[in-house]
Amino acid sequence: MAKSGLRQDPQSTAAATVLKRAVELDSESRYPQALVCYQEGIDLLLQVLKGTKDNTKRCNLREKISKYMDRAENIKKYLDQEKEDGKYHKQIKIEENATGFSYESLFREYLNETVTEVWIEDPYIRHTHQGIEQVQQSRGLQEIEESLRSHGVLLEVQYSSSIHDREIRFNNGWMIKIGRGLDYFKKPQSRFSLGYCDFDLRPCHETTVDIFHKKHTKNI
Repeated sequence: MAKSGLRQDPQSTAAATVLKRAVELDSESRYPQALVCYQEGIDLLLQVLKGTKDNTKRCNLREKISKYMDRAENIKKYLDQEKEDGKYHKQIKIEENATGFSYESLFREYLNETVTEVWIEDPYIRHTHQGIEQVQQSRGLQEIEESLRSHGVLLEVQYSSSIHDREIRFNNGWMIKIGRGLDYFKKPQSRFSLGYCDFDLRPCHETTVDIFHKKHTKNI
């Protein structure tokens, strides 16, 4: 797909940059990331169109927007089919000391109103900065269970001496596997440091997040 060729103002420049990246990701078959860039680039082009009065330029912009929208729609249909067939796979690489990867940031896209059950398998939840101190694990889990029950959420805990895999499954078909499990955050320097409460500001260990979608998930 051709470059947008827009270099007249900041919005046009931003649109050209984002759409160039979309085309690159598209050519590398990195379709989920490409779709996001296409959508962002299209939004920027629409803003440029609103501020353009010249009829010729408006016609050119509409043509470009239409082409990018057609490609984005084709990618979306492809990804939807991948999800339906259970072949969808997205990978996120978290670099050492990276920030902006809180649990909310990672899971928000996949937690919608259709989710009624979540299964978490993680063999190494034991550190304080993971939410549970090893010595107080039983008591802590009991307190969490009681707190969740007051909000209409049922927590069931099962122990296994043989589990090694780490995965999180939602009953809407999404499955998330994190290389380090839930233990990908670094310990905060102090209770007063940035990131102690806001996990988006807490540095991470290097790890990889693999996201899959399956039409059916098993029940436990």
